[in-house]
Amino acid sequence: MSLEKSLLDWYNANRRHMPWREDPTPYHVYLSEIMLQQTQVDTVTAYYLRFLEKFPTINKLSEASEEEVLKLWEGLGYYSRGRNLLRAARIVEKDFHGAIPSNKKDLLALPGVGTYTSKAVLSMAFHQKEIAVDGNLIRVYSRLEEKKEANAEKMKSLCEAFLRKQLKNEDPSFFNQALMDLGELVCLPRGFPLCDQCPLRAFCKARTDGAMMDYPLSKKAKEKRNESLTVCVLTYQGKIAIRQRKAEGLLASLYEFPWDTGKASLEETREKLRRQGYVLKSLKSLGQAKHTFSHLIWVMQGFQADLAERPALQNLLWVDKNDIVSKYPIPSAFSFFKKKVLGNQNEELVFPYL
Repeated sequence: MSLEKSLLDWYNANRRHMPWREDPTPYHVYLSEIMLQQTQVDTVTAYYLRFLEKFPTINKLSEASEEEVLKLWEGLGYYSRGRNLLRAARIVEKDFHGAIPSNKKDLLALPGVGTYTSKAVLSMAFHQKEIAVDGNLIRVYSRLEEKKEANAEKMKSLCEAFLRKQLKNEDPSFFNQALMDLGELVCLPRGFPLCDQCPLRAFCKARTDGAMMDYPLSKKAKEKRNESLTVCVLTYQGKIAIRQRKAEGLLASLYEFPWDTGKASLEETREKLRRQGYVLKSLKSLGQAKHTFSHLIWVMQGFQADLAERPALQNLLWVDKNDIVSKYPIPSAFSFFKKKVLGNQNEELVFPYL
């Protein structure tokens, strides 16, 4: 039995069930692939279903405002994906009559679509012979062929060429997804791979040599920089102060509670607020929180200041609790403090991201 046939027989019996797989229209596949960029399936599923409920077609998505999209994206992380999704939807509606293009060049021209995403959409939605190479496929290939390569792009190229040769008779959509599932469920990245459950064990050179843990070449994790922040949630007569971040950079255009760099004590925060002209009724600690980005760790100390007078600062928006829940997108970096001040009203889906 060929590698291809062995893999697909296993997939038919063991595949993971995901909503976009059950109804793999081009829009569904495209949406899921954008959401899955650097985010786990378990996290994406709830967002995907909620997003489709609001925007069941790319036409509906193209008519949305950026703030609506980012609010639904809240907590999913890497918010540029949401902005690019909206920009791409408007291009698809305008230039392609509302249909996701099946041409690689047109797909790659859409904001947020790179080589991997284009190949994933072409194979899974349009059944074209493309191999979408991710970490799972590289790990499977590396062990099958006992191949190590420090140059990441060269390793992708070798992996793709090898797997394309194996894809002869089966549907590229199922072939790609079977390889992804094999990497997630059997050919594990950490811990010992489940070789006895692997449909490709007869083809695997690393298993034959007992060298599975030597492949692929391990990567040294990049060291993250720590940054201390003091977050201050300002309240006045039931309203909460938020401000919008800059239009570029980390968490661009999202909303946040006011904060300053550095770690401050309760008394230091009280004195600083007084110097800035705030009239305090009370000040209390909200505790500490940590949030991890891909390159940075925020270590945050939080306080809640209830004000006796509303300050006339133009960069602050004073909003109701319900508006924070339903209207303004606040990144999950601040979810710990948001939950503290909203209490039971904070019922929206919130997931951490890395």
